[in-house]
Amino acid sequence: MKVMVTGGAGFIGSHVVDLMLEAGHEVIVVDDLSTGRQSNLNPGAKFYQVDIRSPEMRDVFAEEHPEVISHHAAQMDVRRSMKEPLFDADVNILGSIKLLELAREFGTRKFIHISSGGAAYGEPIYLPCDEDHPVRPLCPYGASKYTFELYLYMYKENYGQDFTVLRYPNVYGPRQDPHGEAGVVAIFSGKMLQGLPVTINGTGEQVRDFVFVTDCARANLIALEKGAGQVYNLGFGIGTSINEIFQTLREITEYPQQADYGPAKAGETFRIYLDASRAKKELGWEPTFTLHQGLTKTVDYFKMAEMGMEK
Repeated sequence: MKVMVTGGAGFIGSHVVDLMLEAGHEVIVVDDLSTGRQSNLNPGAKFYQVDIRSPEMRDVFAEEHPEVISHHAAQMDVRRSMKEPLFDADVNILGSIKLLELAREFGTRKFIHISSGGAAYGEPIYLPCDEDHPVRPLCPYGASKYTFELYLYMYKENYGQDFTVLRYPNVYGPRQDPHGEAGVVAIFSGKMLQGLPVTINGTGEQVRDFVFVTDCARANLIALEKGAGQVYNLGFGIGTSINEIFQTLREITEYPQQADYGPAKAGETFRIYLDASRAKKELGWEPTFTLHQGLTKTVDYFKMAEMGMEK
């Protein structure tokens, strides 16, 4: 089938593109390269360098008529959303609605929306959070991701537009940007491999649900045919602290230094991990990479691709 992956030159989106192509699907990538990288693009996909908010998107739909959209294009930085909530809403809500309108107009069968399990629930009432947990985000990013989920429900009820929502945990792995503000595994790995100081924001006892990128990408492949009109958490269902991530990466990289500690960042949940039992039951999805396996693969990638070092 013909699948459009928005944000397909980005960290997670590019892995989705790879799996879709391996499965024999025709893939269209839409990415404005504001955060995505040309080097992440799979040559087997057709590429359009377009912002999802641009009028040019109509031309892309008219040319390609995608059957399914896997929507990864987003403003994905929690800290930027705190500083620039209008920009966050413009991309994640208005940009997504524009895409959804085009999907309806051009007869796209299904819309797979990448939402946030890490930011939408806010500070949990209970753990692990299942899909019925109240949504009480602490940052505009979490709010914008959840808001678009409501539009998908409305479009299904009013227009019959099929959808599946995947609420991602903290995703890490190869191609994650080690120079940005988001992605603690990539940031720590990059600094450790260069022998630079590593700063942990807050106490380091913040807890997250870390899942390797290939596992999350695989959920998109499954959602092409399953999960109609449903919302799914992805996750291990157990939490790992930032201090634990630091110590494990320290062992893998043989990093000799201890961490520095700085102030905590506003808008970030302290403890969150997700119950993905619905995804296991209805999609047949569960993580296959252990944390240590995933972290080792990530470090190996940065040694080769990012740092120019030998394994």
